[in-house]
Amino acid sequence: MSKNAREQAVLGAVRERREKVNAAIDEDLPAQRPERLYEAARYLLEAGGKRLRPAVLLLTAEALADVEPGSTDYREFPDLTGGDVDVMSAAVSIEVIQSFTLIHDDIMDDDDLRRGVPAVHREYDTETAILAGDTLYSKAFEIMLQTGAPPERGMGAMQTLAETCTHICEGQALDVDFETRTDVLPDEYMEMVELKTAVLYAAAASIPAVLLGADDDTVEALYDYGVKAGQAFQIHDDVLDLTVPSEQLGKQRGSDLVEGKKTVISLHAAEHGVDVEDLLDADDPDEVTDADVEAAVEQLRDVGSIEYARECADELVAEAKAHLDVLPDNEAHHRLEQVADYLVERGY
Repeated sequence: MSKNAREQAVLGAVRERREKVNAAIDEDLPAQRPERLYEAARYLLEAGGKRLRPAVLLLTAEALADVEPGSTDYREFPDLTGGDVDVMSAAVSIEVIQSFTLIHDDIMDDDDLRRGVPAVHREYDTETAILAGDTLYSKAFEIMLQTGAPPERGMGAMQTLAETCTHICEGQALDVDFETRTDVLPDEYMEMVELKTAVLYAAAASIPAVLLGADDDTVEALYDYGVKAGQAFQIHDDVLDLTVPSEQLGKQRGSDLVEGKKTVISLHAAEHGVDVEDLLDADDPDEVTDADVEAAVEQLRDVGSIEYARECADELVAEAKAHLDVLPDNEAHHRLEQVADYLVERGY
């Protein structure tokens, strides 16, 4: 299948599930009093987003149950022991956690925009944004409690979600710490990416296995699929930050370099003699020109750092897809393989 055909297949599968996820968000996280708090909490959810993570969760459930994609009510989804589970609640919970992390990330980074609209702390205020994020965090656990899974499985899903949230905070802390360190190792960076970004994909892929009653080996394999795919996703983002024009990115191209963020690209370049800190001599991404960024990118290309990052992402995708061997050979299984490919092929 060509790259374009694969992308269209993935986006079609995601779009079909996104509509159902959006309707479920309205059901599970309705607007209520205090109005301003819930408006702020729902603000980014209503602003859009592909809903990739809940789509991964729903596709994984379909693959495990070996049902035709889209043929089964997600609210009464057949488990592997003859019962049924509301996997849509789990999907909504994952997306709510994603929104929580975005709100807090934007506050920490003092970013102005998210998904083409003002960040929550810009649209409302910082205090309301913090409360909105905290509300989403707690609501995610409330929603996960609505799956109707047997108690042991429900607790297992809750434990995975709780551990995921802890890991995301640990990863964010490492990312902040790395900005002031000059001795970050590649393995440390990969650990940070796993904790900050990949674990939410891992939760999306493994929680349906827990809820539906799959064995431990299957749960672990699907978790590892999410980790590898999520790491590849972040590395590809690092490449896009340098290679996609600013008007398409929605922010200044090369902003990661200006802000001193450690990436596979910058770490590889430093190992090959590039003075990464002086590639873009500015304190604010808005102070650099496209010509400045292009000159920096050329140095990174010359030492092979950008190509190295692409190769790392491709290797991670191959590892991710191998972990899907625990699933039945069906359409949803193949869609999950295509999702992993899409994560390192997508553009803006």
